[in-house]
Amino acid sequence: MPIFFKKPMTSQRLYRRRFVFFSSIFFLTSLATWFMADLLWRDGISGLEMVLLALFVVLFAHIATGFCTAIVGFYVLNHGGDSCRITATIPDGEEPPLASTAIVMPVFNEDVSRVFEGLRVIYRSMQETKKLEHFDFFILSDSNRPNQWIQEEVAWVELCKQVGGFGKIFYRKRRHQINKKAGNVADFLRRWGKNYRYMVVLDADSIMTGRALVQLVALMEKNAQVGIIQTAPRIVYGETLYARLQSFASRLYSPLFLAGLNYWQQHDGNYWGHNAIIRIQPFIDHCALPDLPGSEPFGGRILSHDFVEAALMRRAGWEVWLAGEIEGSFEEGPPTLIDSAKRDRRWCQGNMQHAWLLTARGFRPANRFHLLMGVMGYASSPLWLLFLVLSTIHVFGLQAHPLPGGGLRPQDMTSVFGFLLEVPEALSLFVFTMLLLFLPKVVSVVLTLGNPEMLVRFGGAVRLVFSAIFETAVSALLAPINMLFNAKFVIFTLLGQGVGWVTQQRAGEEDGTDWREAIITHGGHTAFGLIWGVSSYIISPAFFWWLSPVLAGLAASIPLSIFLSKASFGRKARELGVFLTPEETHPPYELKRLQQNLAECYRHLPPFEPLRADYGLMQAVLDPYVNAMHVALLRQRRPSEEAREWFAVLRLRLLHEGPAKFTAKEKMALLLDAESMIWLHRELWSSPADVIAEWWRLAMRQYNVLTLAPTTALYR
Repeated sequence: MPIFFKKPMTSQRLYRRRFVFFSSIFFLTSLATWFMADLLWRDGISGLEMVLLALFVVLFAHIATGFCTAIVGFYVLNHGGDSCRITATIPDGEEPPLASTAIVMPVFNEDVSRVFEGLRVIYRSMQETKKLEHFDFFILSDSNRPNQWIQEEVAWVELCKQVGGFGKIFYRKRRHQINKKAGNVADFLRRWGKNYRYMVVLDADSIMTGRALVQLVALMEKNAQVGIIQTAPRIVYGETLYARLQSFASRLYSPLFLAGLNYWQQHDGNYWGHNAIIRIQPFIDHCALPDLPGSEPFGGRILSHDFVEAALMRRAGWEVWLAGEIEGSFEEGPPTLIDSAKRDRRWCQGNMQHAWLLTARGFRPANRFHLLMGVMGYASSPLWLLFLVLSTIHVFGLQAHPLPGGGLRPQDMTSVFGFLLEVPEALSLFVFTMLLLFLPKVVSVVLTLGNPEMLVRFGGAVRLVFSAIFETAVSALLAPINMLFNAKFVIFTLLGQGVGWVTQQRAGEEDGTDWREAIITHGGHTAFGLIWGVSSYIISPAFFWWLSPVLAGLAASIPLSIFLSKASFGRKARELGVFLTPEETHPPYELKRLQQNLAECYRHLPPFEPLRADYGLMQAVLDPYVNAMHVALLRQRRPSEEAREWFAVLRLRLLHEGPAKFTAKEKMALLLDAESMIWLHRELWSSPADVIAEWWRLAMRQYNVLTLAPTTALYR
């Protein structure tokens, strides 16, 4: 039976919680620092050793923070859950009234079938709750590819026709992609925000059940002081071995960390950018993003907006909560290690920008800590790399000054902080560090083994334990690879190299990463690891073996990346019961429905090959239904006389030459001009065949074959 709290947590109780949490981090870091300092200071300390000690303190504090979060979470879960959580404010059986809510999904060149079939599932699930009248749905498109734009429009109309969604499901295409996703949402709020009390922000790969959405709105109505409630999306639909590994790890270990986060942050929670509900008016009033001083990548517009918006909401006095226990919130993860690195490149720049805001006026200490941990999520990689490189230099320096009879002096042996494990203090420090790294994983497995219902959902005890051991081993190999990736990203950011806004890869290829891409991407990792390893072994075999876990991952990065990217290996792992998750063994109805819908969509053949590259443009010009719909959705503008002349030349070229020689910018310009679209449609159907381009004659011959029935299935 759930425990409810009748009043908000007192400031004294929250202070005690945070005192325990941060004091634990300080104690663990101090203890490890004492061991490290004792090893380094036995025969005096050099400047290099001082730098090593400083790096050790920063890195160990980062590890200790994660450990303390997990252990606090274990304490909470082992005592029946936290009585002070936002979901406990609504007792079982109570149904608070709901309010007008917008479900917004910003998209940018995404898989059209996945976006609209996902939206269909959410809409149908909401219908089944009998609460649909409180919700409207918005697709907010920033797609800048002509094909993508027309496919989205056609898919929207077809979806509305099939579910009766006209007046409930809306589609908006922005002309100018200003400030990326944050600007897309801001544009929606300027135009339609006043019509709604709340909005739920989704990513293109998000799925939320109707029950979860109703619960979020009810919680906001019940708690008038709350500005944001963030759910904890579960990663689903992993096909490749890498995606399945990430999904399993997230599902198994996250309950501990989520409970620990809620324990100390409470109403000072964070916002992760999607699968969250936001109170619109205070968000409009207080969460406008400032421009950072200087130019990109460190300055200019804020790339990672979510942490900052949570901090601004708290600065204005509104609460931000994490509701990790809400069921029915899902997302997808990157399919390969390389795709994950591409996503991290973008996130790295955004998080590094947050360094400007650590001292921003009015931010709460908890929000500053969130921003700091976001920075450290990437800055820790170059610091770790620097620590290892300086350690290597330190060992090489000791070897360069041996005793007259050969070998290291005893005091020099102890100063290498643990690569010679026969030193008791070094061994203790090594074991202590490993304990902090791996104990949370062990505790998560033990908790799951003690829960018979959840154990069945993970495939049973044997499969769970084997999967956890396999995941731990693979993660240990991936850690140094990610270290080099993130170190490179941080250095590029510091050197002023920005990152473009690209579509995230969400679905893996059947054959996975090819050897060419893997060699290009990981060749530097492999070479660095081999050179580092050979040099270490020649100078100090003992140090080489201490460093071997790091070197192994780097040396094996190419085959490891390819192995983890194979969908066939992922399916084989599923057959063997490896990396099973509850959402896979007992999927919610919404996930099963989405898989069935997508399987049907992807069964359809793509358009005739010569037409595929410009199929969207062909539809918008040739098909009377699509042409009329597209023109109706355009905002009518009066172009200048010079622009009208340019459009006249452009559309004549398109009619007589076909689209092959047109740039994407020229195609988008024509699609944005209502007069040109009407003229092209009329002239195409009324012109003699010998006047129009061969491409259009082929398109007209194929027109009856390419029906609009499978509109959302034309492109994967």
